[in-house]
Amino acid sequence: MQKILKWLPPLIAVGVAVFIIFFLISINSNVVFIDIEPLSIGNKPIQEKPKKIWLDKFGESERKGYFYPVNEVYIEINLHEKITKIITYKLSAKLLDPYQLFCLKEELKNHKLKYYLNKGKIDIELFIYSKNIDKLRNLLKVLKNYKIMAVIKPYNGEY
Repeated sequence: MQKILKWLPPLIAVGVAVFIIFFLISINSNVVFIDIEPLSIGNKPIQEKPKKIWLDKFGESERKGYFYPVNEVYIEINLHEKITKIITYKLSAKLLDPYQLFCLKEELKNHKLKYYLNKGKIDIELFIYSKNIDKLRNLLKVLKNYKIMAVIKPYNGEY
């Protein structure tokens, strides 16, 4: 047993040395490769085959002489009823101070009103369009506390 243990490390070392020698010989072989082109970077665009999508099928139907059917919709309107005109009101306020704008936005959140903000070079103008004039009048009273001048006018659809 001692003889085996005595010769085991030198045998392993010889085996590893033989393996390394064969490995180095296989890597550094003198085999010449034929028809090897050097790598080059080219800007050749890759031309992909155009993919056919499902919409192209509908475009071909005209050439074949038929069309796909379309659903028809009929709407019947009773024109004998009276149409009442609902008046929309516009509240416009010119703001010169960022604090006034902040206060106005907070009050609009409380009154649950949507607004349109028009920022000019000098001043900021805020428009509120509503069909409920009472809400606008209540808002106008609150805005006087913040020294914000606002005007309520009927809105005719023009700016």
